[in-house]
Amino acid sequence: MGLFHRFLCSTAAALTFAGATAASAEPAAPLTLMGAGQLPTGAMFQGTEIGGLSGLDYDPAHDRYVAISDNRGVHGPVRFYDLTIDLSAGRLHDGAIQVHRVTTVQAADGASFAPGVVDPESIRTAGFPGLLYWTSEGNARTGLAPFVRVMTKHGAPVAAFDIPAVFSPGTGHGIRNNRAFESLTHIPGTSRWVTAVENALVQDGPAASLDTGSPVRVLTLDGTTGESGAQYVYHTEPVAAAPVPASGSATNGLSELLAIGPGRYIALERAYSAGVSNDIRLFVTDSANATDVRGLDTLKNAKYRAMHKHLLLDLATLPVDLDNIEALTRGPGVNGHATLILLSDNNFNADQRTQFIALRVDDRSLIAPQ
Repeated sequence: MGLFHRFLCSTAAALTFAGATAASAEPAAPLTLMGAGQLPTGAMFQGTEIGGLSGLDYDPAHDRYVAISDNRGVHGPVRFYDLTIDLSAGRLHDGAIQVHRVTTVQAADGASFAPGVVDPESIRTAGFPGLLYWTSEGNARTGLAPFVRVMTKHGAPVAAFDIPAVFSPGTGHGIRNNRAFESLTHIPGTSRWVTAVENALVQDGPAASLDTGSPVRVLTLDGTTGESGAQYVYHTEPVAAAPVPASGSATNGLSELLAIGPGRYIALERAYSAGVSNDIRLFVTDSANATDVRGLDTLKNAKYRAMHKHLLLDLATLPVDLDNIEALTRGPGVNGHATLILLSDNNFNADQRTQFIALRVDDRSLIAPQ
């Protein structure tokens, strides 16, 4: 059946009640700031504005990164970029980031996507046969379901995963608008891929607020068959701060997952409160003792064991003026240490930045260097 279930074009072959949350106060593994850099807002590359970068992944075989723009086809074609980030000096600065190529993501007919059809959020590389995996949040307002698809490095569509109907948008059901598949990761040494919604499905519970976090579904996918598998529940933290004015927007959600072992991940939670700031935190989380909730259409009044989590790093402790951090990837090994690279989405907004942050992993039990 090909890569897995279908081709898209002829050219590409302890029990807890829902709502119970709180991260355990375990000691955080040490991470050291290696620096921050940025690409200027409004910078152009081969006729496209470099902006909206929402997903980032490192390809160690070629020492390059791929970054996808969450442009919905309004700011030019749906696209991704190839980048290099030079950490050879053991630090990150503006001049270390270079853009080398831009590639248009193709629809099933090989043409560019029409505006508003997809909302790209996360992207990951695969070692063989050089494919890219990516997510779209869909659009709850127009009935567009979220998806995870596969494409070639030239942007040609190859296949799509089966996504359970529980995620399909509808009245009182499915994804919240702009709160769907923000994350994607591959579990090393397996054929499994994992994605998650940013906030709870409508039927599962509330979106994150100042008073409560949100129970989000983490979905496993089989990279051999394209079929969906187990689902687990991850509880986000509440919104970090009240907006100013009080009527302003405020949110917190699961923006990215990075697998660091079987069923073990670093989770990136990104909060924003209008008139205040961004609040970015990294957690270590695992599904080892979590309940598989795939048979539940709703989590309300259900009993289940959520994924365990503990705080790894509150980025507010770093001497960095944080922007809208949404992406997370492993970087190269540097001086015998693993690295993490974070990236912000500037939303094509002149008041925001495309910001890169590099962290050295000092606890080798967390991630072994490549």
